[in-house]
Amino acid sequence: MTAAEAGGWQAEEEEPRGPVGKAFRLSAADSLSLGNALCGFLAVCVLASSAIQALKAGAGFVPDPRYFATAVVLLLIGATCDLFDGLVARRFRASAMGAELDNLADVISFGFAPAFMVVIWGGFTGKLPLTAVIVAAASVLIAGCVRLARFACVKTKSGDFMGLPIPMGAMTVVSIVLLFQPNWFSLAAVLGVAWLMVSRIEYPKPKGQLAAVVLAWILINVACLTAWAAWPQGGDTLIQVGATMQITLVAAIPLRVLFFKREQRKERKEAARVGD
Repeated sequence: MTAAEAGGWQAEEEEPRGPVGKAFRLSAADSLSLGNALCGFLAVCVLASSAIQALKAGAGFVPDPRYFATAVVLLLIGATCDLFDGLVARRFRASAMGAELDNLADVISFGFAPAFMVVIWGGFTGKLPLTAVIVAAASVLIAGCVRLARFACVKTKSGDFMGLPIPMGAMTVVSIVLLFQPNWFSLAAVLGVAWLMVSRIEYPKPKGQLAAVVLAWILINVACLTAWAAWPQGGDTLIQVGATMQITLVAAIPLRVLFFKREQRKERKEAARVGD
């Protein structure tokens, strides 16, 4: 085989195989994934705009609750798109690049956008070192990327999620930002959420009635946050309740898993004793 033939053979091997034309056709589910990515991008734009407006005014930067409310509404709309894109893909048709688009959109909306929100929330108040805030924000982004990559490669025997799903992790980070002032305790909570995303704790996958409950929770929070954006003082209590419920849910599941595993170990020990 000549060098030219070898080069031609290698070029043929590197050419993409399969229905290339179909790979560029967007399905309805892909449109929802792109909507999710757009919501994450707009949330970052809103947060950046709040900082730019403060700098133009020449005053010290204080995060405006209305900007945060608008950003969170956009993230919740993105979460709704993320919830529906899988359902639409299963019900109708999924494109060849559907899974990749979904993961890329999740990185933007539930990885980068919450991380940027943490920086805006605590990076310029003077209450915490900027370096510490950036480390916490970066941990959210990195943990989200690792979580998505592992989800694509590793499947649990039970079919549940291994580690906190990235949309739930993002909403928990957002809840911390809404509930607490920037301090070392709240920063440690953000790091804790990042750890939960890459942990081996199994979280139940929403199915049937649980999926309906999750969707209802998202829609209720969108309504509450929209009211807060228009009338911050009136919706403040509702937001605090919703954010507290989110943090409690995420913290309670690992505790429930630990207790369940402890009971299993006790049962195995008792069975071993009876067998002896």
